[in-house]
Amino acid sequence: MATDELAKKLERRVNINEAGEEGTAPVLPSTQVWNPYTEFKEFTRKEIQGFQKTFNKYDTGKDKYIDFEELKVMMEKLGEAQTHLGLKAMIGEVDEDNDGKISFREFLLIFRKARAGELEEGSGLFNLYQNLDEVDVDKEGVKGAKNFFEAKIERQTQDKKFEEEIKNEQEEKKRQQEEAMERKKAFKEKATFFKQAAANN
Repeated sequence: MATDELAKKLERRVNINEAGEEGTAPVLPSTQVWNPYTEFKEFTRKEIQGFQKTFNKYDTGKDKYIDFEELKVMMEKLGEAQTHLGLKAMIGEVDEDNDGKISFREFLLIFRKARAGELEEGSGLFNLYQNLDEVDVDKEGVKGAKNFFEAKIERQTQDKKFEEEIKNEQEEKKRQQEEAMERKKAFKEKATFFKQAAANN
């Protein structure tokens, strides 16, 4: 029995080495030995436990994966519904083993990428990261959820107001530049007029 176990470990080591030499994707650690706390040291134990709870909540099939349909439902519940292609792109960005679904390890990669600033603002994964832990209706209750959505609307209104202010500032700057150009043009015309008048005299 011990010999069989050792043979399996050696075979696995050979596979990893071969994969590295051929330039293909390395064999991921097996689920039996993989430890999120040692691989994702940038997160506290409490954070990882929170991520696990959220993952389990949306893994409705209880197969330890979030598949396409589960991701679709998750994004709809977070108020960030995605297109078919958008969902595919979200999975593709962290799907290291190309199985078309998100394992808990790949789920943690979302948060790692977010902390490293590697998620494109406005992308599906960025929106998922921003909204995922902001509200938990089961924990906060309907009143808490209502407050959350009201706060979210208020934040969106503030963002819109901020965008409008920037737009107004840009338009004002453009108007001032145009006025400056007009003044410059008028000055040149006057200078030319006086020059000609002086030449005639």
